[in-house]
Amino acid sequence: MTTPMYRPQEPPPEPTSSSGRRIDPRQLWSGGAATAVVAALIALVGILVCRWLFKIPILAPRQDGAWGDASTGGYVLAAAAGALVATAIMHLLLLATPRPKLFFAWIIGLATVIVVVFPFSTTAPFAQKAASAVVNLVIGVAIGSLVSAVATRATRRRVVSAGYPSNYPPSRAPDNRYS
Repeated sequence: MTTPMYRPQEPPPEPTSSSGRRIDPRQLWSGGAATAVVAALIALVGILVCRWLFKIPILAPRQDGAWGDASTGGYVLAAAAGALVATAIMHLLLLATPRPKLFFAWIIGLATVIVVVFPFSTTAPFAQKAASAVVNLVIGVAIGSLVSAVATRATRRRVVSAGYPSNYPPSRAPDNRYS
């Protein structure tokens, strides 16, 4: 009488895309959350540097001081939300497209151009427009580079085996015509 071999419980399979990539969503989204914190801090530091160092009152009148008003908090939260949206876009691209990082670079690049050009459509003085554009550019570059790097780390390619049992050395594999 035979008894079945003990097989340890296998972990659930990782999500895979149609192109054979395995994606670790926990790593991708934890990196996206860290990117959101970095983007929020860049926004806050950019505003404070512009107001304290260069005396350019972006997002609030000069009498509101270095911390400004409620729009400062909204700007910081918008930067964090932008990083989370970028992570969601990257996740969808990893699951569905053949060259996700190329499409992501185009999407983030064009979105960054939009937020850099937008301040110039307002009636604010030129110094405030330029300062806002520079802060937006730094936020866009940070989000794009960090989410792309996190996606690289969270993605693995499935390796297809050659079909030979692993216990054969390469030189003694059956029907090895190339040795």
